[in-house]
Amino acid sequence: MLKELEIVEKKYELVIGLEVHAQLKTHSKLMSPSKNVYGQGPNTAVASVCTGMPGALPTLNKKAVEMAITTALALRCDVRPLSVFSRKHYFYPDLPKGYQISQYDRPYAENGRVEFFWNNEKCSIGLIRIHLEEDAGKNLHFDERGISLVDLNRSSVPLIEIVSLPDMRGPEEAGAYLRSLRRVLRYLDVCDGNLEEGNLRCDANISLRIRGVTTYGTRVELKNINSFRNLEKALVYEAQRQFQILEEGGKISQETRLWDASLNKSLSMRSKEEAADYRYMPEPDLLPLQIQDSELKELASKLPELPISRAERFIKDYERSAYDADVLTSSKDLADYFEQVTKTIKDPALASNFIQSAVLALIQDIENDLPKFYPNADALSDLLSRVKNSQISLGMAKEILEIMVKEKSSAEVIIQARGLSQVSDDGALQAIVDRVIAANPKQLAELRSGKDKLFGFFMGQCQKELQGKGNPGRLKELLEKTLKV
Repeated sequence: MLKELEIVEKKYELVIGLEVHAQLKTHSKLMSPSKNVYGQGPNTAVASVCTGMPGALPTLNKKAVEMAITTALALRCDVRPLSVFSRKHYFYPDLPKGYQISQYDRPYAENGRVEFFWNNEKCSIGLIRIHLEEDAGKNLHFDERGISLVDLNRSSVPLIEIVSLPDMRGPEEAGAYLRSLRRVLRYLDVCDGNLEEGNLRCDANISLRIRGVTTYGTRVELKNINSFRNLEKALVYEAQRQFQILEEGGKISQETRLWDASLNKSLSMRSKEEAADYRYMPEPDLLPLQIQDSELKELASKLPELPISRAERFIKDYERSAYDADVLTSSKDLADYFEQVTKTIKDPALASNFIQSAVLALIQDIENDLPKFYPNADALSDLLSRVKNSQISLGMAKEILEIMVKEKSSAEVIIQARGLSQVSDDGALQAIVDRVIAANPKQLAELRSGKDKLFGFFMGQCQKELQGKGNPGRLKELLEKTLKV
């Protein structure tokens, strides 16, 4: 629970639902042959369908439909054998047709859930529906010149809208849900999940109700949320805003509000539309979408191991905590990396702890940097196998790792060049132990008089003599035997 909400949550319960638009990774658009690419010059990836030219007819992209169904199956939705596209009418400069092709009363998928670990517990958030729709264009505003222009590159880009039940009770839970949903989409390779580029967009609905009351309060929709952090901040702000209104005897207006990240506040945008405002009607230029059982079975057979299943397997097979499993499955590449290292060195605890504490500390962006990161899984396995067989210490391994990253050299080359092998020979270690004890008679007398903490002094002096290369376990045993403690 966030500290900012402690006063609010003493009296009120937050009710949160998310509407997530995920852009599908198809080569062409949903209803148009134009390329589905990001970052092109304005209006360079358009065709007559995108611009709403008279007589231009939409043609449904089969690959987009398959990606949409794959997502529904992964989220355990009920996939309808027959669904219908509709025209959603509204006026905006970036919508030249005057309507958006979407699904309304008969979406292709309903129900389902998103499962994830949060606070070391398995959570499940229900879904209402997933439907297919085309994106609108984008308005570009040049305030300093006093003009606005329209870029239609995004027009007809394929989207799925994933609508959750109002099952979330706090901003942090909503953030965990969105991260987990994004993780599923990336595992399926149907969406890049980049909020900054807009190929994953989230609108949040939030209301307050007095604790113990079962009816919902008046909800407010928050738009323009472009990061996980901003989702949580926007929900905290809106909960506090509604709390203040209710405590002063006011009423919440059902409206859409725009989140301004620069001001850390939401601004009123418009009153919340209802379905009737859009004048939905069946799309006359597209036949109903029919999905055969054979298609469902084929797509289901191609589903990869999903994040929640993989995390549960890591908990069971590798005896990892829920937290560790969640971190290690946060990206498919990271899960593959961990599992390959673990199978090579046959020590999941060492692999897990070293990857989380040392490797991830050197990677800024796991998803983009890990695929080209060195040491790769084979090179890291070689390094950690040397820790396991006591050739080097764990501390040495972390130092060697940093050198491997900088020099792109193997552990073998670095250890040989710098003479970093760990001293494990009993004869060599015993000689150092005897020398250190002989050189510190005062500390020896104090240790034997009861000052047990001085054992650490002798360990430190021995490692100083060995330049930190002494096998700590064997050195400790020899010290204890020699000192008779």
